[in-house]
Amino acid sequence: MTEADPQVFKWTWCLLPLIAAVIGWATNYIAVRMLFHPREEKRIFGLRIQGVFPKRQKALAEKLGKLVARELFSLQDVRKHLQGKEFIAHATDTIEAKVDEFLHEKLAEAIPMASMFLGSGMIDTIKRSLVESLAKALPELGEMFVSHLEKNMDVETVVREKVEAFSSDKLEEMLMGIMKREFRFIEGVGAVLGFVIGLVQIGILWLL
Repeated sequence: MTEADPQVFKWTWCLLPLIAAVIGWATNYIAVRMLFHPREEKRIFGLRIQGVFPKRQKALAEKLGKLVARELFSLQDVRKHLQGKEFIAHATDTIEAKVDEFLHEKLAEAIPMASMFLGSGMIDTIKRSLVESLAKALPELGEMFVSHLEKNMDVETVVREKVEAFSSDKLEEMLMGIMKREFRFIEGVGAVLGFVIGLVQIGILWLL
């Protein structure tokens, strides 16, 4: 061994952080991909291997259904919204526009003789009466709508069935779309930690 060999070895050690960084990144990259792959269960050296999400999709669907039904979506919130002043005001404006359209356009088309007997003052009176009556019925209609949903729609079941019906490709696309940055961050952390470990190894070897 020549005298230059120790120096060569020390310079070779400088590659350790880069190698460790690549290994750290690759390890986390593979770990992230194994959340979704393989889609179907495979046996490798006697071990059963399947992506975490495809394997646990049913359990995920069940938990999401409970979470949405209990914490994120409430028919009580829908009821409050439908009985709120803002919604009623908006709905009243819509009703008024539709009644006005009917009395000034649709009614004349359906009953041409009506325009001969109804003056503008009479039409305005009819419109005002209809709008007031329908506006008063809005809270009752909202309550009827929510009661119908409570009896005929189970939010937990709807969410669970929707998530269970997702294809593996759709599930991966959805989750990657939501957490793409987070997954890249995990991969980057693996590279940084690997690089730091490589530096520690150099320090130890340099002292030997």
